[in-house]
Amino acid sequence: MSTSAPDGFATALAAIPQGTSTGTAHGLRYIATRSLFNAGRSMKLVAEALDGSDYISLNFYDLGSGARLAPCEMPAAKVAAFVQAYRPDAAS
Repeated sequence: MSTSAPDGFATALAAIPQGTSTGTAHGLRYIATRSLFNAGRSMKLVAEALDGSDYISLNFYDLGSGARLAPCEMPAAKVAAFVQAYRPDAAS
């Protein structure tokens, strides 16, 4: 189920490097992959904590009617908090 994307979400998601990166969020190390589709109007993000303790998966759609967030089998608040907190490593 999709929901309206929170304020600042699109900017924070776009700041995650396209392709695969490593970084930190909420004190954990992650590997994250951000993929673009439809000329950048939709994105997919999948991230997994390197210790195996957490998993994030979402789709984001930039629609004419507004930005939509579609988390994959997890609360929207969880994926929004991750995207806001994720800091890619400088070398990623």
